[in-house]
Amino acid sequence: MRLRRLAALAVVSLTALTACGSGGGSGVSALRIMAPAAPGGGWDQTSRVAAEALKAAEPSRKVEVYNVPGAGGTIGLAQLAGEKGNGDLLMTMGLVMVGAVEQNRSKVTLADTTPIAKLTEEYEIVVVPAASPYKTLADLVAAWKADPAKVAVAGGSAGGTDHIVAGLMAKAAGIDPKRVNYIAHSGGGEALNALLGEKVAVGISGIGEFAEHVKSGKLRALGVSSPARLGNVDAPTLVEGGLDVRLANWRGFVAPGGLDAEATKRLTDLVTKMHASPAWKDAVTKNGWTDVFQTGKPFADFLTAEQARVKAVIAEMGLVS
Repeated sequence: MRLRRLAALAVVSLTALTACGSGGGSGVSALRIMAPAAPGGGWDQTSRVAAEALKAAEPSRKVEVYNVPGAGGTIGLAQLAGEKGNGDLLMTMGLVMVGAVEQNRSKVTLADTTPIAKLTEEYEIVVVPAASPYKTLADLVAAWKADPAKVAVAGGSAGGTDHIVAGLMAKAAGIDPKRVNYIAHSGGGEALNALLGEKVAVGISGIGEFAEHVKSGKLRALGVSSPARLGNVDAPTLVEGGLDVRLANWRGFVAPGGLDAEATKRLTDLVTKMHASPAWKDAVTKNGWTDVFQTGKPFADFLTAEQARVKAVIAEMGLVS
């Protein structure tokens, strides 16, 4: 009798564990979010904001954020590919990764992932250290045209959004994009340190990564890549400064490839619930992001179109051979 009771208890315990495990039960009980970049950048920021919003929406849920920096997110992308079928994992990604896949000739591509949701868009900002001699975009362009090699530009990974903006700005100014002295960093935090240490002349990144330092006076904003001025930052548009450049970065979530329909729906429903939470909406407003939430086939189709568009842009800019 005692042995039968122990056996019954073991079955119950095993059933409970299975329900809490990867892909089991009525929902994801524990979730990991990979930020495929160093701490301090846009993907890291988005991942941590999402984690807090998820926990606020479901207080009993465990959410872990971890960083896998390097190569524009393609190192993290390769790790994600190794988690095939894992329904308890999301990776934050975006336009930067689309370009980095091309730039680094990554063997793993976004076709090896499961699209979950597009989340936000964010415009880019061009900044200089507070002590910089460049007071305006015109000052920067004049020095840049005189000697492109002397104007070091800090930004995120090679082939990413920041690099594309630098190339488009150079082209608009009449400078060969291939002559841009672009210094790639694995995250916004590293680029910020280079700027504050005056190791580079110019920085380009998402507005949310530099906005507080502009407000504090440590950095000076020369322009933003939006079509019109923005309420959350005191800076003219690049177009106003004489450079016909408009570009928005976007970020979203993908999961490992090989997910079945049930696991995909479970993650999509979870992210949809996060998106509807007051915590997420407050963070979007606070960070000056634009809500462009999209899931399912529309997001999958968007990803396919973006890969073709970005490949053409960076080839035109000479950012890939």
